[in-house]
Amino acid sequence: MTDSLKQTDPVESTRIVRRLAWLLIALAWPLIWIGGLVTTYDAGMSVPDWPGTYGYNLFLYPLSTWLSGPFDIMVEHGHRLLGSVVGLVAIALLWAAWRKEDRFWFVMLCFAILIAVIAQGVLGGLRVVMSDQVLAMIHGCVGPAFFALAAAAVVGSSRWWRRQASGEISEAEQTRRPGRLTVAAAGVLAVASYGQLVLGAMLRHAQPGASPDGFAALAVAHMLIALGILVFAALLWPLIRGCGDLTLSRLASALVIFVALQIVLGLGTWVVNYGFPSFLRWMPGADGFLVRAKGFVESWIVTGHVAIGSLILALAVSLSLMVLRCRHAEAAVSDRGVAVPVDATKPQTSVAAAV
Repeated sequence: MTDSLKQTDPVESTRIVRRLAWLLIALAWPLIWIGGLVTTYDAGMSVPDWPGTYGYNLFLYPLSTWLSGPFDIMVEHGHRLLGSVVGLVAIALLWAAWRKEDRFWFVMLCFAILIAVIAQGVLGGLRVVMSDQVLAMIHGCVGPAFFALAAAAVVGSSRWWRRQASGEISEAEQTRRPGRLTVAAAGVLAVASYGQLVLGAMLRHAQPGASPDGFAALAVAHMLIALGILVFAALLWPLIRGCGDLTLSRLASALVIFVALQIVLGLGTWVVNYGFPSFLRWMPGADGFLVRAKGFVESWIVTGHVAIGSLILALAVSLSLMVLRCRHAEAAVSDRGVAVPVDATKPQTSVAAAV
């Protein structure tokens, strides 16, 4: 295969981009977990300086002091280190997209990812320097938005995305495109998922002078919207299955499962923070339950609720983009300019393999 042919091969040209996008999202989710632990354990101010750590360069802080020191310092410094690694991967992704991609929108997406990583790092640093809870709340809202952008990069660089325009789809799939209602419902679900995360950040970073009635109203709204998202995801599932695409069906199924799990974790978060609500007083042990701050199990329930929320947003954004792509994808055109549908009963061969 000649060098010029390699440059125009859509599969070969995006392989490094695809791998970097997966690496980015694989590192970003643990980063959200650790960031949640930082907030759960009130470890955000355990390292009072920034961008260094107790006067050391971030990458030169003694390993023994970090791993063998207090848990809050280990979590906070680890969060900073992993955030720096994620930033480096974002730079590599943008460089690879700039060199290999012929899609301007995807290059701009990678640029937005890098800007989001930088903004998130600056927000985290300013939160420490200024000791500002409002910045902590904004920091908690930007993180999931960055994670959603990373999910969009994974979808946009996937073989599935290229396949929709390459003609490697069956006639059944071509005739069962998602309708406008399905596209709109998926988009609403993605927006509602992010709105839930914003409400959650407001509850998690409630200001000391906040009104108890206002906090209670936020909590009720958060719970009702969660139930609405579950119902919406359950109603969207059969619409997605009707498209005949197994990848979309699996995403829709996973979304319903994780939203249900998130509601359970949300109830668990309320219980470990404030005790059993009145409608759960019938449960065994509810009356004698003791709220224990920062217990191991309790902390992981709360942090899991934060992390699963970001995962739901990433799934909802991915599903929304894929449904939109599936609806508007054009049939592949051969060298003669004729659409080439694929027989669903025959093995499918990728464009790259055919070349």
